[in-house]
Amino acid sequence: MTYHQLTTDERYTIAAYLKQRKSQAFIARALNRSPSSISRELKRNRRPDGKYCAARAVKRTSRIRRESRRKWYFTDIELQMVIALIRLDWSPEQASLWLKKCNIRSISHSTIYRYIWYDIFYLGDLHKHLRQSQKQRRKKYRSPDSRGVLANKAHISERPIGAENKSRIGHFEIDTVHGSRDQHSIVTLVDRKSKYTIIGKIKNRTTDELNRKVIQLIAKEVKQVRSITSDNGTEFHQYKKIEEATNATFYFANPYHSWERGLNENTNGLIRQYLPKGESMKNITQKDCDKIAMKLNRRPRKCLNMETPEAVYVR
Repeated sequence: MTYHQLTTDERYTIAAYLKQRKSQAFIARALNRSPSSISRELKRNRRPDGKYCAARAVKRTSRIRRESRRKWYFTDIELQMVIALIRLDWSPEQASLWLKKCNIRSISHSTIYRYIWYDIFYLGDLHKHLRQSQKQRRKKYRSPDSRGVLANKAHISERPIGAENKSRIGHFEIDTVHGSRDQHSIVTLVDRKSKYTIIGKIKNRTTDELNRKVIQLIAKEVKQVRSITSDNGTEFHQYKKIEEATNATFYFANPYHSWERGLNENTNGLIRQYLPKGESMKNITQKDCDKIAMKLNRRPRKCLNMETPEAVYVR
C-alpha cells in the first residue's frame, strides 16, 4: 500500500480528538490510518510543552516541502520526468545522462539517488525500481572444473576480431538463468556490440529443449547471428546442432572465468530485477520474456552514448 501524508483536515481532526482525550488507537481507526502514522505525527509536531498543535504541524510540513523542492533543484515538471524514467526501471545514471543529452536539464545521478532515499523516508516505492540483485557466492578460483569436459570445442581466443573488439553486430554471448529448484528457466543472448538482448523461456534444462529454443530465437532475428560465446555448462554440449541449424559458430570461455562473458553476466543481473533469484519461473511465458527484453533494449546505455541497444542493433 502506498503511504499518503496526512492532510490538513486530518491534522485538525487529530487535534480535536486529543482534546476529547481519545486514544491514538481510536484516532487511527477514525481516520482509517495506521496507529504508527498517528504516533509519528504526534512525535514530530508536538510543541515544547508536549501538546499537539494542528496549525504548527501544517506550517512545519509546508516549510519542509518548500525546502525539499529547493534542495533537489527540480521544477515540478522535471521532477515528474525523473520519477517517470525511474518507474520505467531506468537507473538514476541513465536518467541523468538522457536528460542532459536531450538538453532538458543537467541533474546528477547522485541528486536523483538522494531524492529516492528521501522518497523512501516517506514510504514511497521508487526504490523498488532500482537494481538490487547481487551475486551472493563465487566459485573459488583454481578449483577444477567439475562439469563434463567437451572435446574439440573452439576456444574463446579463436573468435573473429569483430567479436573480440565489439566492432561488428552479430556476435552474441549466451547463458541460462535459473529460478527455483524446478526445471523452468530462461536462456539469454546478448549482442556484444549493441547490447541487444534476446530472452527465451525453456521448460527444462535439457540440451534438447535449450537447442530448440535457441534455434527458434535466432530464426526470428533480422540480423545474422555470426558467433555465440558460452561458458562450459553441460546444457551447451550439443552446440553442434545449433551451429548446423543457424550457421553461427560457438566459442567457449575458460572455466569459471565469468569476466570473459562480462556483458552476459551483467545483463543477467539486470534481468534479476524482474525475475528474482530463488523464485520459480513456472508461470513465466515467452511473452513475459519478450516484454523484459523490450524494456532492456529500449533503455539508453551510457556505453552506447545514451543510445538504446535496439537502435544500434537495427541500424
